[in-house]
Amino acid sequence: MNPLSFVTVFTVGELVTMSALALVFHGGLTPLLAELVRARPALFWLFMGGFCWVLGDLFQQYAAKYIGIGRGIPLSNTNQLWGLAWGALVFGELHGKGGATQGLIIAGSIVMVAGAVAISLAEAPASEQESWRASERRELQRYQLDPQALDAASPREAALAKRGLSRRWWDMTIVVAAVGVFLWLARSAQRPPLAIDAFWSALLALAMLGFLVACGRMLWKRTRFS
Repeated sequence: MNPLSFVTVFTVGELVTMSALALVFHGGLTPLLAELVRARPALFWLFMGGFCWVLGDLFQQYAAKYIGIGRGIPLSNTNQLWGLAWGALVFGELHGKGGATQGLIIAGSIVMVAGAVAISLAEAPASEQESWRASERRELQRYQLDPQALDAASPREAALAKRGLSRRWWDMTIVVAAVGVFLWLARSAQRPPLAIDAFWSALLALAMLGFLVACGRMLWKRTRFS
């Protein structure tokens, strides 16, 4: 399944599920709407947090598809390092902690970075590649898939990237609707009463945007977001 489609369905499913739970636990539509009106100044930031999460989840799906779950999921979980950096540098969550606590956090981060590097440099042995091909053949028979389409979606081929994929009319409809919701929420957004370090906030934001653009460009060139 195309990761874009998967994340779209997954995100909409989460929103519907949480809306249903909110309706049940808030006693109906009227109390829920009243609660949302009171929280409206903060909703934009909550939606922005969800948007960033969806971007990360999207790249995670591409990682699982093209480099496998065994490598993609552990590497994607290094996002905890970004959360640690924001918490420590921007929000000062380590302020007042003892030297031993900070040392353990730094040591754990170094171990995580070393593990990510080791996984990134690991090469699948011949036995794993043969298991991969065997699983492909098994899925072909079970779901009656097209062998050429399966080969095009595998890491060994770039046929989809060369051919490109056409988008449907509802793709743009979803994008326009999502942008409209964000613009509507932004009109009433207020700055949260949180003490932040503006320098580190700007620096980390630029670093994350740089990685997003660079990785997105690389993914587009190789897969056309297929």
